[in-house]
Amino acid sequence: MGLSIKSFVPGLDLGWDRTRATCAYSRCHNKQLMKCIPHARPGIRVGQLWYCSVDCFAMASEVPLAQLSTRRPHEIRRIPRLSIGLLMLQRKYLTAEQFQMALAQSHWSGEELEDTLIRLGFTGEKQITAARAAQWGYPVLSQEHIGHEVAAEIPRALLESCAAVPLHHSVVAKRILLGFTYRVEHSFLAAVEQMTRCRPEPCFICPTDFKMQMGRLAAAPDYQEIVIDDPGTPERMSRTIGRQAVEVGATEAGFTRCKNSLWVRLSGKRGKTDVIFQLKNSAETVEENSELFEDTALALG
Repeated sequence: MGLSIKSFVPGLDLGWDRTRATCAYSRCHNKQLMKCIPHARPGIRVGQLWYCSVDCFAMASEVPLAQLSTRRPHEIRRIPRLSIGLLMLQRKYLTAEQFQMALAQSHWSGEELEDTLIRLGFTGEKQITAARAAQWGYPVLSQEHIGHEVAAEIPRALLESCAAVPLHHSVVAKRILLGFTYRVEHSFLAAVEQMTRCRPEPCFICPTDFKMQMGRLAAAPDYQEIVIDDPGTPERMSRTIGRQAVEVGATEAGFTRCKNSLWVRLSGKRGKTDVIFQLKNSAETVEENSELFEDTALALG
């Protein structure tokens, strides 16, 4: 899910022989002609809108920042037709006795079944990852494709929160291969596509491979990430955005939300900066319709 200032500011006439642009901030007091000509002063663009100065951009950004901050993220809880345990039993990764023992211990201890299976030595993380991938209908990436250095302009804070990592990035093809560890976060995929203008393609990798690949991420040239744990009010956030826009010499900006994080990207003459505001709102969870077969019924039936 992504929003831009265009959602909140009425469309304005950008005409006058295509040489004059009107600042999209409705309260703009800048009447100087030279600041209304895009080629004379770049200003900042958000989608199809143009702001004549950092001040106008920062003040206008308060509206979408407020809207995105208060909107509850809509996360879909996907309930697969078969659980991890039953998939592994079906694929003969486990015997019926091992499955029942692990299931009983998992229920007794409150531990995730996957963790119980590994602790008991009944299976490994590669088999569990293969079962997760089968649940979601995405491929598992083999280990020979992991461990290569990848430079991708995606905030590390969001990658860690979604347990995802870039495995390949093609600037020419505008494609990013993302390895997920536990579940595919579709809101994250949408945010990445909006901000990077590259098509994200998901797959699954093991937790060990995830940690190794995170260590292989390379910093893209002239790129920085700023994470703010206490963002404050939308007005305060807009001032933060304004300061960073000055630092980077911003000419373009974008806004989106991913889970409980607000992602603002500023691109300009001195590079690119991602500002991540960590919000405290809880996600609204909606369950997908599916037929869930109970572990206990099939294991003991």
